[in-house]
Amino acid sequence: MKANKYLGELGEEIACKYIQSKGMLLLQKNFSCKAGEIDIIAKDKENIVFIEVKTRTSDKYGKPSEAVSIAKQRKIVKTALWYMSQKHLFDYMSRFDVIELLQDSEAALFKINYIKDAFQYSGRYGY
Repeated sequence: MKANKYLGELGEEIACKYIQSKGMLLLQKNFSCKAGEIDIIAKDKENIVFIEVKTRTSDKYGKPSEAVSIAKQRKIVKTALWYMSQKHLFDYMSRFDVIELLQDSEAALFKINYIKDAFQYSGRYGY
């Protein structure tokens, strides 16, 4: 397995454990459809939370969350709308979060930065 793919999968596992430790219910990992892919879908009280996980070994090229571009946000939103429609989750609010994981120099520990409401969706042209 390629190192980046392994690092990404490890980051997603750590992120899942992290959100569960914060009381969220994990609904789905690595959800994909024609619209796109979402790393983690969870329930936090009355919110369905769509979480993008970004794992890096350094911040040499910027913060991991900076890789969640406007184009990526649009894909996440479209995928989230499809998910909520297919699962009939019309009575829930949605939220879009990002979890940054930076591997420390020891290569065994990760620094976690949870960004709640990292971006919002406010209609078709509301980006």
